[in-house]
Amino acid sequence: MNIIRHIFTLFIIFLFGNVCIAQISPGDLSNVHHHLEGISNCTKCHTLGEKLSNDKCLSCHKEIKDRITQNKGYHSSLEVKGKECASCHSDHHGKEFKIIKFDEKKFNHNLTGFFLTGAHSNKICKDCHNNKFITNKEIKSKKLTYLGLNNICTTCHTDYHQNTLSTNCNNCHDNIKFKPASKFNHTTAKYKLEGKHKSVDCLKCHKIETKNGVKFQKFTGLQFKSCVNCHTDVHKNKFGDNCLQCHTNESFTTLKGNNNFDHSKTKYKLEEKHLNVNCNLCHKAKYTAPVPHEKCTDCHKDNHNGQFTKESILTDCSLCHNLSGFINSIYTIDQHNKSTFTLQGAHVATPCIDCHKKTIKWEFRNIGKKCIDCHKNIHENIINKKYYPEDNCLSCHTNNKWSEVAFDHSKTNFNLLGAHKSQTCRKCHFTENKEGLKQQKFENLSYLCTNCHTDKHYKQFEKDGINDYTRCHEYDNWKESKGATFEHWYAKRLGLLIIYQK
Repeated sequence: MNIIRHIFTLFIIFLFGNVCIAQISPGDLSNVHHHLEGISNCTKCHTLGEKLSNDKCLSCHKEIKDRITQNKGYHSSLEVKGKECASCHSDHHGKEFKIIKFDEKKFNHNLTGFFLTGAHSNKICKDCHNNKFITNKEIKSKKLTYLGLNNICTTCHTDYHQNTLSTNCNNCHDNIKFKPASKFNHTTAKYKLEGKHKSVDCLKCHKIETKNGVKFQKFTGLQFKSCVNCHTDVHKNKFGDNCLQCHTNESFTTLKGNNNFDHSKTKYKLEEKHLNVNCNLCHKAKYTAPVPHEKCTDCHKDNHNGQFTKESILTDCSLCHNLSGFINSIYTIDQHNKSTFTLQGAHVATPCIDCHKKTIKWEFRNIGKKCIDCHKNIHENIINKKYYPEDNCLSCHTNNKWSEVAFDHSKTNFNLLGAHKSQTCRKCHFTENKEGLKQQKFENLSYLCTNCHTDKHYKQFEKDGINDYTRCHEYDNWKESKGATFEHWYAKRLGLLIIYQK
């Protein structure tokens, strides 16, 4: 039936020519459709006996049909979907009639599926809807179109990363501005920033270079498996390439602890006390700077203030000390006996500090050799110096202990006999005063027996005020008398009254 109608229409046009055409066409087509003028082209848009066909419109406007098929763009929005094309884009209103006509300022761009936010909200239509951003040649050839764009950032914006990163710029950037990449989170990258790396400027690692004739900042393909990929190995691989076995991410000068580093790989092996020493105490400058270590004094202060500078022992403190600490000395008695003062008797057990640190300083020189250089002379001005010349206490005492006296009493005017030999010096030479204090007395002591012993005979045997017990008693025992030599006639001659009890 449609074919018959079409043939009939052509026949009428053939018979009546232009008069008929003028009566059939409602008016001139717009310039964009002017190539469709003529009754022979009517069926390209119109279906005979029916209204305009959307299918015929879309068969020509394929770019819109593709968008509708994909359910994308303005023509797929609820505001447009289901409408006839002619309801918005009618024609036959003259050559100058604009089929596409809408208020750009009032247009709701959200209906296109691309929301204008951030910096996009300040743009005018032609900033984006521009032929230079259209890649489709067919669309690009149109004089006016709002089609041909997509939501890929690099369609309008230069791909600064030159296709080395994702085309979805929103992974790192926002719509407000490209710099800085506010949405980028380094924890999602293959290399997580920790410690000091968090404050490092991006350019330190991601350097700008020239690629394809333009500036290019490298964000991919960086080596980071080892610290030496970015940092210079100041140790020149002497300790391997795993810097984190000794250092931390906070700072190169912050170490994890001496136990994590094998110091035996260096020229100086750490032992004993040195194992607990903070690295910074020795490595005060750069860790790569050589640290003198031949002598102990290279690191340690000479607390002896140069007292051994003239002797070879200063070159190595280990002759007296060891690595367990300076407090304990390993200087032996045999070594000491090779010095100018030989240790004997109680001196062998005397701590070094008693002689060599009498003040706040250790003293090893000119501290004296005589007893009185260390010990107080309690007999000063009490015992005549002739008995201990040059203040030599060894004239009376021994090195074992003070109470052990070896004085030759025969050098005095009183020779020790009998029980006197076993008496301590204190028995005769130390007395107690009224206040209960002990007092020494060595000079001008009386030799009379009654000076030390109580006269139990009540002065019965005194002669000229002197009572000489030796006439009757032995030195070994008072109770033993000189019975063989004692004669009563001698007592009678003295005119004494004898009371004798057997």
